[in-house]
Amino acid sequence: MDRFSYLGNADVNAIEALYQTYLNNPSEVDATWQDFFKGFEFALKSYAQAPDSGSGVLPDAFEKELKVLALIQGYRNRGHLFTKTNPVRQRRAYSPDLSLKEFGLQEADLSTVFKAGSTLGLNNAKLVDIIGHLQQTYCSSIGAEYMYMRDPKLVSWMENRMESCQNTARFSTEKKLEIYTKLCEAVVFEQFLATKFVGQKRFSLEGGESFLAALHQVIIQGAQQGVVDFVIGMAHRGRLNVLANIMQKPAADIFTEFEGRPSEDSLFDGDVKYHMGYSADVTTAQGQSVHISLTPNPSHLETVGPVVLGITRAKRDEWHSGDDTKVCPIIVHGDAAIAGQGIVYEVAQMAELEAYRVGGTLHFVINNQIGFTTNYTDARTSTYCTDIAKVTQCPVFHVNGDDVEALCLVTQMALEFRQTFKKDVYIDVLCYRKYGHNEGDEPRFTQPLLYKAISKHPNPKVLYQERLLTQNLIAQEQLEGIEKNYKAFLESELDTARKRETSKINSYLQGAWSGIRMAQPTDFESSPKTSVSSSDFLKLAEQITHLPEGKPFFNKIQRLYQERRQMIQTNRLDWAMGELMAYATLLHENHRVRFTGQDVERGTFSHRHAVVKIEDSEEEFEPLSQISSTVKLEIYNSLLSEYGVLGFEYGYAFAAPKTLTIWEAQFGDFFNGAQIIIDQYLASSEYKWRRMNGLVLLLPHGYEGQGPEHSSARMERFLQMCAEDNMQIVNATTPAQQFHVLRRQLKWPFRKPLICFTPKKLLRYPECVSSLADFTEVSNFQEVLDDPHVSDSKKITRIALCSGKIYYDLAAYKNQHALNDIAIIRLEQLYPFPYKQLDRVLKQYPKASSYNYVQEEPENMGPWRFAEHHLRKLSKQMVLNAGPIVLWNYCGRKESASPATGFSKRHQNEFEELLNQVFDSSKTPTPLKA
Repeated sequence: MDRFSYLGNADVNAIEALYQTYLNNPSEVDATWQDFFKGFEFALKSYAQAPDSGSGVLPDAFEKELKVLALIQGYRNRGHLFTKTNPVRQRRAYSPDLSLKEFGLQEADLSTVFKAGSTLGLNNAKLVDIIGHLQQTYCSSIGAEYMYMRDPKLVSWMENRMESCQNTARFSTEKKLEIYTKLCEAVVFEQFLATKFVGQKRFSLEGGESFLAALHQVIIQGAQQGVVDFVIGMAHRGRLNVLANIMQKPAADIFTEFEGRPSEDSLFDGDVKYHMGYSADVTTAQGQSVHISLTPNPSHLETVGPVVLGITRAKRDEWHSGDDTKVCPIIVHGDAAIAGQGIVYEVAQMAELEAYRVGGTLHFVINNQIGFTTNYTDARTSTYCTDIAKVTQCPVFHVNGDDVEALCLVTQMALEFRQTFKKDVYIDVLCYRKYGHNEGDEPRFTQPLLYKAISKHPNPKVLYQERLLTQNLIAQEQLEGIEKNYKAFLESELDTARKRETSKINSYLQGAWSGIRMAQPTDFESSPKTSVSSSDFLKLAEQITHLPEGKPFFNKIQRLYQERRQMIQTNRLDWAMGELMAYATLLHENHRVRFTGQDVERGTFSHRHAVVKIEDSEEEFEPLSQISSTVKLEIYNSLLSEYGVLGFEYGYAFAAPKTLTIWEAQFGDFFNGAQIIIDQYLASSEYKWRRMNGLVLLLPHGYEGQGPEHSSARMERFLQMCAEDNMQIVNATTPAQQFHVLRRQLKWPFRKPLICFTPKKLLRYPECVSSLADFTEVSNFQEVLDDPHVSDSKKITRIALCSGKIYYDLAAYKNQHALNDIAIIRLEQLYPFPYKQLDRVLKQYPKASSYNYVQEEPENMGPWRFAEHHLRKLSKQMVLNAGPIVLWNYCGRKESASPATGFSKRHQNEFEELLNQVFDSSKTPTPLKA
């Protein structure tokens, strides 16, 4: 078929217009026309006479050159479909192929010399040599996808880099020995574990050991290119090998974990060994030092991706002055996971956004061609598992995992590309899995033919050893000596491990974490001082409520800031002012503040306006960023993601404990899109991995008759996960309380996640205000707030204990009906449960005989069932201390499958019934047993 037949029916003027467009910006015309115009320009330069425009007929030599150019472009575009990259399976057949007839060429043309060879750096070359060059470059052990990238600079870089070396490694003997040594360690380590710890799960790297040698080269090359920090995230497969042979974690420590020794830290619950993290300073053989951290992760595949990027961004911001080239993230995927998990797409879309940019990530895929027991043909629709890369215009290398030199070459190119263009690169390592999903599985149940082939296939070390011996570069005795020495080293480490009584836990409380300690139970008996001086408060309040002169702000913005200045004068500061003043005072104290989430700059409910726009422009002004010359409020509207963004912010807080890191849900119930991060990281990381984290979640919550969506932030779910003082659960009811609790995050001598259930209605509720004294004279956050409207505590016979917005509804009813026998107490902190603080308040009401817990959520939701458990414990303590017997009753909505009704009248009826339960003594529920 004539590949240029489309020219025959084309309008000459249209072609000319396309050509002019191509000259201005090649990426604006279709790839086919780009190829044609490249060939046209090449021919114009290469031939003395241009085509005869009068006859419209192309000279035969000119036409043949175009066809050869089309062939070259064909290899660049589709060569990856015809590679020798699969070590254990036959490739799918693709059509059209790269045969001569597809480009209008013949066997007789093979000996013809074509000037088109100069585009490959061959000058004038025979067609047979051109094809040989292309086959070696694009269809051997390496396949490359890159032609879809729209930036000509990137495409040109890839072509020049690959074609100049034909994608063929030309390593020195010294480098080959270095590669072999690391490959030998990878293979021998797995074999050693298999013989010494028979039947134990280890998620072997066997079949993909060349990945370890490639990762080692990334570290070496990265150090030479200025990288001083590597952050690695990977799932189970090969993790122990990376820990031992890349991170230099003592093998004895790993073997002790295999022996099942208990932890030396009795408060550490622990996790399986292939989930644990590690960090180390490593010096390369070339004498360069780099820090490498391997992030702990759960079994939930791909969750670690955003966490790694968050850690990377924090390191970049905190330690490397925003220099992307100093810290490099590496994410290691499985083929089924990268194709099947939606979080991968979220992370890909973060790659070049201002809030999440890290200067490019190296993505390795250990492509076993199988996920658990699922064949790749059942695991994805896309041609490749890495097709996500095309979304963000990133290159992909597909490499035969048996060719360790090819893989090491690719990693060098990938790192160079990342450092040069600050974009992601994907490396698809086609290999196999020697055993089943874990060492106890029988893979022949589900893939009998594949595993018949695998059982006969030599490992990458054997293949590379044969290759080196064939080249007569290294003596067999030297290669055997490397293996013998490493086995002896492992035996020695095993002897050490068997003499130990406990497993070692490495401390991470240095570097960024220096000066921070683990929490003690007594820490929660009172909050640290968080108040500020009146002079500082007023000065900062004045500063953040003034807009610069001469800028045309919207009238509504000007009015809003004027109202904020009036708040200071009237001594009635609303929620937005309380929140913003927390950030202002922390910035003033030289603490960084990072804040992301959907619409956080303005705020979902239009209360924050931390970033304001200049009218009729895209210019922005951030009042809080004017406070300090060294730190600023880094506030970003996020992409429409919860899972990926929360994982990123968890990672950021993980590496920046002295920064206030906040994620706000657009509505509180949206957190459930990120439930995996909350369950697997936020709630449990300190006790699984001994890693603290101070991330703050702001979750708008409150029942206001707006239906089941967005009423509830599912407080009950967080409370169910609370134990061992793992989190702080707060439902503050005043601007000053929110101010204190946000500041408390950085005043604690330790770090704990803070879950804040924040209001909607109270953002503008006239009674929800605080005075200057609440910020400056009240020294800290109050876990329990007594009723401020009780004049005589001896008259109180009824107690209503509640949390959150419902307080204002109860207080309004009480004041309206002049009820003097009931005290409304607020439980501002639900966890750690404030036993002593609540006990002190309750003791002020010795005549109380009725105790109600009040909530607006249904009985099976909200805090009630959690609070009831702790109130029972408190009652038992009071009895032991000769106090009164307290029986707590429930007042609130009935159990419900849905968080709230969607009918406003029904909502109002439920609300009135709730008030009747609380205030009508004749309707007080039957007491529950203590």
